[in-house]
Amino acid sequence: MKNEIYTANKFYRDKFGKKLIKLSIDGGFDCPNRDGTVGTGGCIFCSGRGSGDFAAKGEDIESQISDAKARLKEKWGGTDCEYMVYFQAFTNTYAPVDILRQKYYGALKAAGAKAISIATRPDCIDGDIVELLKEISQKYYVTVELGLQTSNEKTAELINRCYKNDVYVNAVKMLNDAGIDVITHIILGLPGETNRDMIKSVDFAVNAGTRGIKLQLLHILKGTRLAEMYGDKPFKLFEKDEYIDLVCDILERLPEDIVIHRMTGDAPKELMIEPWWSLDKRSVLNGISKQWKRRHAET
Repeated sequence: MKNEIYTANKFYRDKFGKKLIKLSIDGGFDCPNRDGTVGTGGCIFCSGRGSGDFAAKGEDIESQISDAKARLKEKWGGTDCEYMVYFQAFTNTYAPVDILRQKYYGALKAAGAKAISIATRPDCIDGDIVELLKEISQKYYVTVELGLQTSNEKTAELINRCYKNDVYVNAVKMLNDAGIDVITHIILGLPGETNRDMIKSVDFAVNAGTRGIKLQLLHILKGTRLAEMYGDKPFKLFEKDEYIDLVCDILERLPEDIVIHRMTGDAPKELMIEPWWSLDKRSVLNGISKQWKRRHAET
């Protein structure tokens, strides 16, 4: 059993020799699960900004990057760092390759970044896109974040994910074969799922070849179909201590070379319905750290 959590902060410091700061932006993309290509309305938990609620807003990518740097300067002003451009909102490979090339390279140049992370859907990865990412990876560090959320096919239907597990597996293989690291999003607390289901989802992603994991506590946000479901028939949500225990269970199962990029997640306070305890993110992360240390204390 490992004694250290392999965090993104440690991974990036090892890779770049200094702290890496993410500049989250909205690339102006849509989603095939919203425009009718594979579905409408998006996944039931997804906010109106396509899970990019904390991405910078602006008429163009350059102004978004400038604004993001200005905001982050207040927090990390004197820190020796490198930048990563993070295309966060909606589906960031959902466009012709020539448009993707222009936006990706434009953002990297505007930010003076050493790395780029692209959040997308597995059904929006194809050979041409992989070739573009491989090209970019010759000069920059590239990661692709895939929203698996769950490996339970029944839950996937419930949340309106609109693709099967094998689509995710194939996307991970294509990216791995091109030398692109994959980070996989898993949501903990989806309606009807047990802890065993959630652990199986993490195991599924690891076995498929993901290099990193992002754990996201389920947030019920105003304006989503999930909020309507919860209002009509409330379902069980995690209590804080239950969530902390599950995260520690998952962390103990991860191979030592799998990077944990997130352990809880954020949500805009003005949109939050439940669980309110999650808004105190520092308390949740401290709770995970304390529980981890208790479990691994020398006896």
